[in-house]
Amino acid sequence: MGREFAYQAVYRYLVALIDEAERGGQPRLPSLRALSRRLRVSLATVQAAYSLLEHEGRVQSVPKSGYFAQVGAQASRADAAHALPAQPLLERALFAHERRLGRLRARPARGLGGPRLRDALAERYTQSSRQYWRPEDVHLGPDVQALLETLLQALALRGSTVLVASPCCWRILRALQRCDVRVVEVPLDAGRSPDLGSLSRLLGSEPVRMVIVPSCLGAPVGRLMPQRDQQQIADLLAAHPVWLLENDLDSELCFAGPPRSRLRDWVDPRWLLVLGSLEAAVGAEAPYAYLLGRHMALAEAFAQRAFELAPMRQQALAQMIASGEIDEHLGRMRVALHGRMEQLCQHLGAVLGGQVEFDMPEGGCALWVRLSPAMVSAQAVAATAGSALQVLEGEQFSVHGRYRQFLALTWLGEQPKALIKALENLARGLAFDAIRR
Repeated sequence: MGREFAYQAVYRYLVALIDEAERGGQPRLPSLRALSRRLRVSLATVQAAYSLLEHEGRVQSVPKSGYFAQVGAQASRADAAHALPAQPLLERALFAHERRLGRLRARPARGLGGPRLRDALAERYTQSSRQYWRPEDVHLGPDVQALLETLLQALALRGSTVLVASPCCWRILRALQRCDVRVVEVPLDAGRSPDLGSLSRLLGSEPVRMVIVPSCLGAPVGRLMPQRDQQQIADLLAAHPVWLLENDLDSELCFAGPPRSRLRDWVDPRWLLVLGSLEAAVGAEAPYAYLLGRHMALAEAFAQRAFELAPMRQQALAQMIASGEIDEHLGRMRVALHGRMEQLCQHLGAVLGGQVEFDMPEGGCALWVRLSPAMVSAQAVAATAGSALQVLEGEQFSVHGRYRQFLALTWLGEQPKALIKALENLARGLAFDAIRR
């Protein structure tokens, strides 16, 4: 099995086992270690494949029992469409580091979360003597879902009230819903930043325990939050001491490069939590999510979960962060994403013209598109299935079914002809919906 295609091959292998279970076969799937030995791949590779299948609703993880095929389950549209641009060059570099470490017969420590990776992330996020992080403040999980569930358990937030800047990353919303959290959405203002009036009113009238706000780049809208708005949000939170979970999943993808300020620069570090992921930068072979937070309950909760994260891969990632290799790649990736987004906007305007409204985003992979009142999105999603264009309905970014007149479009391919064909299918799907109404 080629190393560069290990993740995809493991995924296909598991899909075949799930298909067998659908036909009456064994629903229990191999353990991480068993499948790692069977297919001769790393634990992280197996974990990545299982995580995607679990997000798709095709696999269920049962504590102390293992993984089971979800017979008859259908993947949600958000799960099926979730993808990030492939990063073959950086994944090859990751494998090269692992091979070199193997030749050196390194014996990386199996401490919680991987000491070297935690140290590298702490150093990367440290800015000054006030804005600093220690390795013990960094907590690792196999993916965003598992990490958020552990966080909510650690801080006793299950069943509590949480404010989220809306629209919100669907992965975060799903984790909150699974933990029976009451989600209250803070809408955007005219400048597409969280509405400060609504935020102030809700903080004063609701029993809020946590606020979730983007670091600097709103997803999927793709607009940068002005520094003035960051400061005003920090002032509001200072008057209402609640946990701030800064969503830092997408801020590395700002087209103009790293922003001068992020929300965390203005808030009380005692109440600050930062959520990030290595997947956006490195690719599917590094699906790890991480949390920065100083509360001692976090270390205890992550120790109890005892996530199995491949030590060699963590050490390789730590070296790539410390050497600046990942940051160099991110610079090239931003340029490529910016060019791809400009092409998407250009072709969308040519194909659909004045039928939809959109603005060129300032970062990210998605284009947030508003449909005309006569259009609905369901048929449009079906019309683009399997094409070069991935489409998510706007309501996936709200627990209350908002944004039904919006679509989030992501183009992951390289061929403009395939994009144009997908946009033409999208246009036909939207026209069909309008006629049917």
